[in-house]
Amino acid sequence: MNTPPSSPAISSPPPGLAEPNELARKLGHAGLIPFVGGALFVWLLVGRIDPQPFAFVVSALTSYAALVVSFLGGLPWGLSMLRQSYDQPASPAQKLGLIWGVVYSLAAWVALMMPPHAGLAALGGLLIGCYLVDRKCYPELGAAGWLKLRFRLTLVASLSCFLAAAQL
Repeated sequence: MNTPPSSPAISSPPPGLAEPNELARKLGHAGLIPFVGGALFVWLLVGRIDPQPFAFVVSALTSYAALVVSFLGGLPWGLSMLRQSYDQPASPAQKLGLIWGVVYSLAAWVALMMPPHAGLAALGGLLIGCYLVDRKCYPELGAAGWLKLRFRLTLVASLSCFLAAAQL
């Protein structure tokens, strides 16, 4: 009787040891370009250009921030999927990641519908909130090594949102 070959086990480092590689660090920092550039443009262009192009710049920054918050919600989902076992209930970190992953996206959507000054401030707060929740669940999900990079990226991204909101 032929038995199908078993799939190889996914090899993963012990929880908390995974760290971002060079490419991940470079891409993470490149992802800050729209945040810093958007905030800089808002500060330099407010009152100096027509309202329509200025509204485009503000909308671009706000939309990008909302997309990033939604992306951050997907990360714990993916990590939870890798760690989930069919015969075991979800761990507290997995539950936290799954719940907040949906909350991030819904909150980002609400912030996107707000007036820009309020939406950008809310998105800056959401970015910080994402980091704080991830600090609780990443160690158990095997991604604690990413928190140092996440902190730096969160600091710059949220500060960009707050500075742009303050100028509106």
